[in-house]
Amino acid sequence: MKRKATNKIVLHCAATRPSQNVGVADIRRWHKERGWSDIGYHFVIRRDGRVERGRAEDEVGAHVADHNMDSIGICMAGGLNERTWKPENNFTPAQWAALEKLVRLLTIRYPRAKVLGHRDFPGVQKACPCFNARAWAKKLKFPV
Repeated sequence: MKRKATNKIVLHCAATRPSQNVGVADIRRWHKERGWSDIGYHFVIRRDGRVERGRAEDEVGAHVADHNMDSIGICMAGGLNERTWKPENNFTPAQWAALEKLVRLLTIRYPRAKVLGHRDFPGVQKACPCFNARAWAKKLKFPV
């Protein structure tokens, strides 16, 4: 199914520990094991900053209930403490650089899109993406 006009760029974390350098293949496998047709995200940023494509950009994602028709989903590997498995902002400098570059490109491509974190949506009971996405976006002058 094709997406409608993109109004949101939604940031996520994989809820993995720093030692787990997961990518699209891993997350696609997890999502398919849940019965999904494909990975839910459009992009995944690995621990070393490599950006991998997930779902086709023009396809509806599966990353925010009731908001997939008009959004792009970006997932960063990490987000959990190595020992406690509790939510933690533990993203690498390479990931932050890649995220900024990717969001900059996407906000040019989709000028009406606001940058949000998964946890910014009503009813979401998760820490995802384990940082304040709106504050990050505002600091970099992205639309929020």
